[in-house]
Amino acid sequence: MKDAEGMRGQRSRNEDGQLRDKRDDTHMGTIEKQYNRDFGVRSDMELGNFLRRRGSTRSTT
Repeated sequence: MKDAEGMRGQRSRNEDGQLRDKRDDTHMGTIEKQYNRDFGVRSDMELGNFLRRRGSTRSTT
């Protein structure tokens, strides 16, 4: 079952209904496996570093 159109699977939400952010220390290999995607980076790279290198404006925790 999908959480929203275009999304794969269920994502947890905060009390206000916003999608919960992934932790910055999540390894990219975990994300690639979970969502069946290849981001072309080392599997031990952390999500926070990946986003910073890509210039993301997302607030990181």
